[in-house]
Amino acid sequence: MDIKKNLNVISAIVKKELAGYFGSAVAYVFIVIFLMLMGYFTFFISNFYTAGQADLRSFFEWHPWLYLFLIPAVAMHLWAEERRHGTIELMLTFPVLVTEAIVGKFLAAWIFIGIALALSFPVVLTTLYLGDPDMGVIISGYVGSFLLAGAFLSVGLMTSSITRSQVISFILSVIICLFFILAGFAPVTGMISGWAPIWFLDIVSEMSFLSHYHALGRGVLDMRDILYYGSVIFFMLCANGVILQARKAS
Repeated sequence: MDIKKNLNVISAIVKKELAGYFGSAVAYVFIVIFLMLMGYFTFFISNFYTAGQADLRSFFEWHPWLYLFLIPAVAMHLWAEERRHGTIELMLTFPVLVTEAIVGKFLAAWIFIGIALALSFPVVLTTLYLGDPDMGVIISGYVGSFLLAGAFLSVGLMTSSITRSQVISFILSVIICLFFILAGFAPVTGMISGWAPIWFLDIVSEMSFLSHYHALGRGVLDMRDILYYGSVIFFMLCANGVILQARKAS
């Protein structure tokens, strides 16, 4: 295996996909909508100015719910569009490994979302102006948000490879991601605790995006939480590979 060649191919795919994002108005519309919704929920719904605390808890608590709809919207075209136009068959006949194509597309979309997230820095500046927040907690919150976005994106990439329809890909991605969110949602775990044994409740909670996200949001970069998101991303990308390999073989 020529690792250097693999990295060059992946880099070329990333550049091509990023150029595709920023070569159209869709990327800019997404970034504007993302930042406007983040600002609205943080400053108006969560009453940031009247909370009396200079921190970003009200900012980060909305990320899972916004990602639930915005990230599947970003991911739904990644393979579905290729399938609809028949270019996926052409791509799979090129001297490009399926793994390289998957990783390239995933990294490009993840970088794009990371750019949108980084552009929320005025919220951090506002918090610094109003008080003396713990920057360790803020940095950890951003790391958790970026990893959460990667997990959502890996699900969306996988569902996009299943169907030609972007709408179906979007719906499937939202349903799967909602399951991962609700697995650790307090009302759901409260219902389960009424009849399920403790070990089952622990397994369900450990599957949740929210429990690991909130752990990182408290300012502790625990390797268990990082490995959890890495495992979800790895599993979903492997599932994506299995689907594409099956299509290639057929």
